[in-house]
Amino acid sequence: MEKWLERTALLYSEEKIQKLQNAQVLIVGLGGIGSFAAEFIARAGVGTMTIIDGDVFDPTNKNRQLTALDSTIGKNKAIVLSERLLDINPNLKLNVIQEFVLPQRVWELLAEFKPDYVMDCIDSVTPKLEWIIACKRLKIKIITHLGAGGKIDPSKVRVSKLENTHNCKLGSHIKKRMKRKEISFRGIKAVFSEELQRKESLKMTDGTNYKKSFYGTVSYMPALFGLMGAAEVIRYLTED
Repeated sequence: MEKWLERTALLYSEEKIQKLQNAQVLIVGLGGIGSFAAEFIARAGVGTMTIIDGDVFDPTNKNRQLTALDSTIGKNKAIVLSERLLDINPNLKLNVIQEFVLPQRVWELLAEFKPDYVMDCIDSVTPKLEWIIACKRLKIKIITHLGAGGKIDPSKVRVSKLENTHNCKLGSHIKKRMKRKEISFRGIKAVFSEELQRKESLKMTDGTNYKKSFYGTVSYMPALFGLMGAAEVIRYLTED
């Protein structure tokens, strides 16, 4: 076992550490939630990761995204994060995809990498739905992260079954569209907040990359969503 995992090994057996090193986690969307989720997964000792994002940093990302700095503005999020993850674990097997993944590409990527777990950290309904549907059909575990925007109370964040989520506009849209497609929610975990979104923080966009609007965000909420999702993934990968 590598020296840097010594503290983790005090909590987890050698067998569980090995399970993490043998596992592959795919993370799509490397913004406020995904950047933190990826770091927690890497620091736990997961051996193979696939990270996906076609976006570049802009100054508005600095209030909530782990790798958003003055020095990274204009750089691709997946590339910047990959350098950080490999600085944590040089032996990490890391697949880096610089793409805004179109729905048809989701299936190709899942077939190519065959992850043990997918962390969906996208904040747009259409691509988010495609990842959920594809994972359901291919019987790949997935945890979807719902809306961290418009919320400020960390005590309200939960991990639950998707069907039990509430007080979340993004979650509501996802569930409605799944019902229309007659797709079961069974087996899908979600990170969400029970807090009502603050409507006054909503801002509309031009609809680029499937994103029609967004809520205001505070520094710690997306990070907490990523932490909760990573904890659930690590628990699953190490369970007996």
